[in-house]
Amino acid sequence: MLPIPRLLLLVTLALTTLLAGCGGGDTQAPGDASPTLAPAEGNPFADGAPFADPDSRAARALAQAEQTGDTESARIYTRLAETPAGIWLTPEEYPPGQVAAKVGSVVAEAAAAGQVPTFVVYGIPDRDCTGGFSAGGLPAPQYGPWVQEIATAAVGAVAVVEPDALASALECDRRDQRVRLIRDAVDRLRSAGVTTYVDGGHSHWIDPVALADLMREVGVESVRGFAVNVSNYQTDEDERAFADELSGLLGGAHYVIDSGRNGRGSIDEWCNPPGRAFGRDPEVVDDGSGLDAFLWVKPPGESDGECQGGPAAGEFWPERTLELAAASGW
Repeated sequence: MLPIPRLLLLVTLALTTLLAGCGGGDTQAPGDASPTLAPAEGNPFADGAPFADPDSRAARALAQAEQTGDTESARIYTRLAETPAGIWLTPEEYPPGQVAAKVGSVVAEAAAAGQVPTFVVYGIPDRDCTGGFSAGGLPAPQYGPWVQEIATAAVGAVAVVEPDALASALECDRRDQRVRLIRDAVDRLRSAGVTTYVDGGHSHWIDPVALADLMREVGVESVRGFAVNVSNYQTDEDERAFADELSGLLGGAHYVIDSGRNGRGSIDEWCNPPGRAFGRDPEVVDDGSGLDAFLWVKPPGESDGECQGGPAAGEFWPERTLELAAASGW
């Protein structure tokens, strides 16, 4: 179970000021203050547990199940909705001029609960350049300002930067552009006081030596570290070995592991593979290693894409969610 958080909050900034710095969002009357998070030193989850977004897709599925009287699905969705997971920010759902409002509202709610949200920044140009199911992203000139909106509103939160972007950069000839844009994003997030982890692929994909070169170029050694196994299914053991090697190449950078769907490990299929199970619940780690936490970065009830009968990438998939729950003994 998650530890009881200690408050690390400063109730200091008005939400209207926060959003004005981002150039978008709703406004508040003068003097109305919302709680905000204080930037963390060290492990960002040491004093505040990960946050479960009450407006997640799992929470919406729960509301629908309750309305229709589907008590068994509601039981599963309740547990899923209450388990902290990453909040994915895409320009398709939260475009420039609007993303700050979402981030600011989550930060205020998390701060009031003494918890820490994890945002996943996912808007790099030509996002799924290998031809998968997550095509899209912003034009290059719009990307930096969009990240700045997130950074200004997410002070004290955690950000995972661009799943798959660096690991796939060499496969689809996007190295120079992606290094430049991710380095800029890292700079913006760090300067704003957002604890930042750059996505580092997973243990069965890319050689850590090759990845370390890219990580250094984007400035990972200037932030908290990197994330592994995001949206994938590799075992905790394989990911720790991979991440420890990568951390050693990066001067001891810290890392988080996505354990949302790796309860039965991986097979060669990466897109909605059947027969999987939820992994360990989000858990803060303080064992003297580089591992900060096991997180559910990818909400495990959401589809990888239109494969194996799934809906579009990121959409909630009730049937597969119930299969994962059954395989996990829920």
